[in-house]
Amino acid sequence: MKIPSLVQIKKELSYLNDQELTNLIIDLSKFSRDNKSYLFFKLFERDNPRLFVEMVQEELELDFSKSNSNNFHAAKKAAQALRRKLNKHLKLKNDTTVQIELIVFFCKNLKAYGYLRHGHPVIQNLYDAQLRKIQNLISKLHEDLQYDYEAVLEELM
Repeated sequence: MKIPSLVQIKKELSYLNDQELTNLIIDLSKFSRDNKSYLFFKLFERDNPRLFVEMVQEELELDFSKSNSNNFHAAKKAAQALRRKLNKHLKLKNDTTVQIELIVFFCKNLKAYGYLRHGHPVIQNLYDAQLRKIQNLISKLHEDLQYDYEAVLEELM
């Protein structure tokens, strides 16, 4: 089965009335949790633009506090799971500053919860990859914002 292009989908959506569009969106939100969370953030970010960042940080903080970082194997598995969750949330937002804030939050918590103390190469590589991701995102920003975030990046290094 060939999936239609976005142009074709947009054209077909233009033929639907408001009630049909509403039903389609509700069906999509029932299909997966990711669709539901994306819809939630899109609907409510007008009232509170920081809602997405706050909720993701709260969720990651809870997961960091629950995870086991006592031995290097458990710490490695937990760090990888947390990174997957972070990446899933990063896909929902295209705003570069929000992505940088979330990755910085993740890196600070990796340090704070003692994941880096084990010296495990997988955890260190994961941390270094996140720092490189921050550097790439900073290069896309305006010069004034670059200066602010580079100070934060230096602190993490």
